[in-house]
Amino acid sequence: MKYLLMIYGDEHGFDQMSEDERHAVYKEYDDFANDLAAKGQMVGGDELHPTSSATTVRVRDGERLVTDGPFAETKEQLGGYFLVDVDDLDAAIEAASRIPGARTGSIEVRPVIDGG
Repeated sequence: MKYLLMIYGDEHGFDQMSEDERHAVYKEYDDFANDLAAKGQMVGGDELHPTSSATTVRVRDGERLVTDGPFAETKEQLGGYFLVDVDDLDAAIEAASRIPGARTGSIEVRPVIDGG
């Protein structure tokens, strides 16, 4: 079953790290992704640009409204995701707990509806 593991955290926290600390975190993410791939569980995943680059689209009464930035002010922002294919929710939770961002933010685990 596929699960989306959404990584939420303070996007400014990375700015406060030294270059060595950032490299170490990126290596942890690479190691995690490589482990998922080796187990045949990795479907996809990417880091996202900061919320300052986001555009939000709404349609109200047939009119398209486009605004810069995220849809709401939050303390944690969506910074990236992994899409995994694992046996069950327990396996998805286990994978989510190994994402480096879980130590400083949160990981939302959502099952994906199979469209076909």
